[in-house]
Amino acid sequence: MKDTAPPPQRAAILLPWDKQAAHEAGRIRTPEARLAEAVGLAASIGLIIVHEQVFFLRSVTPATLLGKGQVEIAAASLRAFAVDVVVVDATLSPVQQRNLEKAWGAKVIDRTGLILDIFGARARTREGALQVELAHLDYQRSRLVRSWTHLERQRGGFGFLGGPGETQIEADRRLIGERIVKLKTELDEVRRTRGLHRGARKKVPYPIVALVGYTNAGKSTLFNALTGATVYAQDQLFATLDPTMRGLTLPSGRQIILSDTVGFISDLPTELVAAFRATLEEVAEADLLLHVRDISHPDTEAQARDVRAVLARLARDGALDETWPDRTLEVLNKADLLGGVAEVVQGEGVAVSALSGEGLPRLLAIIDQRLSAHMEQVEVEIPVTDGARIAWAYRHGEVLARDDNEARVKLTVRFSAADKARFEAL
Repeated sequence: MKDTAPPPQRAAILLPWDKQAAHEAGRIRTPEARLAEAVGLAASIGLIIVHEQVFFLRSVTPATLLGKGQVEIAAASLRAFAVDVVVVDATLSPVQQRNLEKAWGAKVIDRTGLILDIFGARARTREGALQVELAHLDYQRSRLVRSWTHLERQRGGFGFLGGPGETQIEADRRLIGERIVKLKTELDEVRRTRGLHRGARKKVPYPIVALVGYTNAGKSTLFNALTGATVYAQDQLFATLDPTMRGLTLPSGRQIILSDTVGFISDLPTELVAAFRATLEEVAEADLLLHVRDISHPDTEAQARDVRAVLARLARDGALDETWPDRTLEVLNKADLLGGVAEVVQGEGVAVSALSGEGLPRLLAIIDQRLSAHMEQVEVEIPVTDGARIAWAYRHGEVLARDDNEARVKLTVRFSAADKARFEAL
């Protein structure tokens, strides 16, 4: 049988860079780093990058974003490289997108469209697929001004990169609206189910430690290294979209639940922040946030700032408690690329290599210490015949000392306030 898969598309990455706007926004990222990130995003879904260029903006042109001369310079390059699709690493209005497509004779997508296409191709669970589809429809609805006449579907994703000759989708505002209502209902059910699961965990209860960080910082590799799991982990942007949770035993014997979450990125589309709220609820519920950073990346400080900005945004929206900074521990990952843990200036962070395992024992000890900081030490005496209550103390507290005689067991235990109350109620 012949292979009917469409050939890879040749892509150009164009970055409009407004130096003044970047300075006013307090961005410390360089245009070269931002362009490299856009290239990585496009390459992660199979586009062949044949051309990349930065255009410095003196002012924004309403009709095309780029200036007239820049549009013409880009057109000549795109023809020379026989480009199929142009990724403009900025937010384009529907009119700007349509005008650029006419000027360049090629398909044009902006940063939001590219990220949504990646998410559409990567979501594996029903929840993830629902969230991505909702984000896509919110985005598409704003563009129903007959500016997009080529919304073809192809190879997963949502068709922003679809090839010519395939089925054309004439989006209808009413149908999209109805679908959005249906998706929100289904996601509410997902949230309700996740709420029940969280309620069940609270009855156990085990502390939750959530991994957060910039995409490709090594969260899934760290998750696998700590738990022995086999979560998909690749050197690519947005390898993880669906949350995963595993149990983990700390050095003290305390059980915790470790949660791997979706990575953040600069200029994260508003549609995705809203749609992925159910996933990010795991972050909101966490007792401790591990902010995993790729300390070897030249843009590590800018990436860290972007992650904090997203968390602050979630806090302003009420999806995250305002105390999140106090519950955050920075994990400086990929220390092996800098010569090892000893070569990293750690400050208040913990340097590790999830790949080699260096620094992980210290990280577990510090997690243990942080979770114990708000616990209360008590001494309890339990009849030796009350095995259930003795077992409960071991399961939910940290037993520091034990003294047995024929009639009773004397324990020195550290409990959280909630567990202390539960123990006393037994």
